[in-house]
Amino acid sequence: MLRVRQLANDFGGPFDLDLARGECVAVLGASGAGKSVLLRLIADMDVGTGAVTLDGLDRDRTSGPQWRRRVVYQAAEPAWWAPDAAAHFRPGDLAQVHALLPMLGLSLDLMDVDIARLSTGERQRLALVRSLAVGPDVLLLDEPTASLDAASTAAVEALLRERMDSGLAVLLVTHSREQAARMGQRTFDMIDGALHPA
Repeated sequence: MLRVRQLANDFGGPFDLDLARGECVAVLGASGAGKSVLLRLIADMDVGTGAVTLDGLDRDRTSGPQWRRRVVYQAAEPAWWAPDAAAHFRPGDLAQVHALLPMLGLSLDLMDVDIARLSTGERQRLALVRSLAVGPDVLLLDEPTASLDAASTAAVEALLRERMDSGLAVLLVTHSREQAARMGQRTFDMIDGALHPA
């Protein structure tokens, strides 16, 4: 489904990777090893060389916004550009948002709360709701449970598994080898900007 060939920039690569529909590939590695570089290159957020295709569609033949609606990148510290949560969602996605929030232990009332008043864990889960609400084909997740307790982490993993059963492909960056074992059909170690099968 997602095919990465010789993708690189000055900070990492070249990367070669295939990701199937419904599959989770986990990437482990030390801070600064190049994990986020890989995700940002796939999402067309950083300049690089090489090729990425999704279901045969060449990334370079589509606009960045169109690509990033199908291949969604969620940063370790997601950006928020408006005071309240509701402003970060398209009106047409609100029914999906309201269905997702309780699955992650979040109240519908959070939509009207000032983002700055939310805990780091609430923002992290809300960011996942934002990512899933657009209905991506591929989700590029950079440490999506880093600020979560065990119960919230379990809820995130359960939701991702449900979406994977429906065909979502996930590339998961994590520092937890246990999480990689739970979630990943395949696992790679990122060492000095290169992927190595774990």
